[in-house]
Amino acid sequence: MTPGPLALSLGDPAGIGPEIVAKAWSALRESGPAFFVIGDAEVLAARGASTIETLSDPGQAKAAFPRVLPVLHSPVGAEVTPGRPSAAAAPAIIRWIEAGVELCLSGAAAGLVTAPIAKAPLYEAGFKFPGHTEFLGELTAAAPFEGARGPIMMLTAQDLRVTLVTVHAPLAKVPSLLSVDRIVETGLVTAQALRRDFGIAAPRLAVAGFNPHAGESGSIGREEVEIVVPAVAALRQAGVDAAGPYPADTLFPAEMRTRYDAALCIYHDQALIPVKMLDFWGGVNVTLGLPIVRTSPDHGTGFDIAGRGVARPDSLIAAIRLADQIARTRAA
Repeated sequence: MTPGPLALSLGDPAGIGPEIVAKAWSALRESGPAFFVIGDAEVLAARGASTIETLSDPGQAKAAFPRVLPVLHSPVGAEVTPGRPSAAAAPAIIRWIEAGVELCLSGAAAGLVTAPIAKAPLYEAGFKFPGHTEFLGELTAAAPFEGARGPIMMLTAQDLRVTLVTVHAPLAKVPSLLSVDRIVETGLVTAQALRRDFGIAAPRLAVAGFNPHAGESGSIGREEVEIVVPAVAALRQAGVDAAGPYPADTLFPAEMRTRYDAALCIYHDQALIPVKMLDFWGGVNVTLGLPIVRTSPDHGTGFDIAGRGVARPDSLIAAIRLADQIARTRAA
């Protein structure tokens, strides 16, 4: 079964999203994967997308993709100035994401790729979620899904996959957020996604420690002894090939990466630093444990360079390719 086109939500129109979307289409138009944009066609045109066709039916997107950038036009309804985010655009940004989810759930789109959003203007407009990941979890909560349910954040770069036990939490709060159940949930969703989305029949997980040297048997913190070790044991009891805790400073060299299919990281920078060191421009954010496929570039809105024509589309292109790969694996 060949998946349909991907839906791509435009993100914050004042950021680099419109520019990298246009560049991604130029790079992929001849070889695919095909996608259509949910967003403001006029903003896209103003930021470099010179060959656009507005569509009323996403089913037309695949045929149109090689010659034009297909857009389901949904206007911002507010003035857009590159580099100057505004809460006035928030309703449109949210509407584009919601439309993408609906099209994925209906089968009209094979997956959702989200261009970057900025939290502050959305919060100013009343947005209640920490970010895309949690919002997508809420939007898909009522849809049927078999197995361990997310959302869980994964980052990928080349041969490295990492998932996050805690995400956008202050480091001082991470110990209070850690629990055996939380690590086990992350591991179960990760192992399931490696099988379902990445086609890995017998996934291997490596679990990072929280403290330096993974706590040195409790002499440099008790989190490993009291939480991480029992969580690894529980995962193994559940049939998951999990090992750890490993000191985070030895977990990511090339030789070590051959020993696992994904690393479970305890906090945000423990996961993001190795991903961005390995491939700063090509990292991809994947949401695991959802009834839809969702990826995004592993970077922000780039307000400081928006409108200058210098934004690189590499991460968005990688996100589009990975969304297509996951959709094909699920459909096989």
